[in-house]
Amino acid sequence: MSVNSFFKLFTPKDKVFYPLFEEASKSLIKLAELLHECVNAPVEDREDYIAQISKLESKIEYLTQKTNLELSKNFITPFDREDIYQLVKSIDYVADNLNGAANRINIYQVEKITKSIRKITAVNLEACQLIGEGIDQLKDFRNLNRVYEICEQINKLENKSDRIFDKAVQEIFENETDVKNIIKYKEVLSSLESATDKCKSVANVLEAVAVKHS
Repeated sequence: MSVNSFFKLFTPKDKVFYPLFEEASKSLIKLAELLHECVNAPVEDREDYIAQISKLESKIEYLTQKTNLELSKNFITPFDREDIYQLVKSIDYVADNLNGAANRINIYQVEKITKSIRKITAVNLEACQLIGEGIDQLKDFRNLNRVYEICEQINKLENKSDRIFDKAVQEIFENETDVKNIIKYKEVLSSLESATDKCKSVANVLEAVAVKHS
């Protein structure tokens, strides 16, 4: 038995942080689902989606603040305090960028949603679902190989998002003549691509935690 495994036997089951991680990840998945549905919905239905997305982003921000408060109150944590802080902060950043994309669609009155926007929202949804699974796997640290696999998959999705973004921006400048539309589409795409970057940041934290508990 490794030293880490030995000490795990005497570590009390966490009842504070994992419920917060789970609630944040579930809210993030729901937010990503709503955004993907939003960009595939008729223009007249988007307002309700955007309102729900905004509420979920605020909820995740609250959960981030609550987690940081618990860090100041609890001596025993399920893994390194810095990793907990980085994990919830990265999840919050993902939500913030996804909400930012929804807001830009609303504020800029983007009527026509491009295939590229739909593709990146689908990529972000898949990455958020993997984040949820990764957090679930950290409960007992029994299947760390799956955590590594999840992190690798998220990294691949981030690369896929970059390719979609680069191609989309190229096509915008080649085919779009209206300067306002160029700005609109690039702003929305940038927020979505940034969200995938932050998903990779979450994966980096998950991997770091897995390494420390291997």
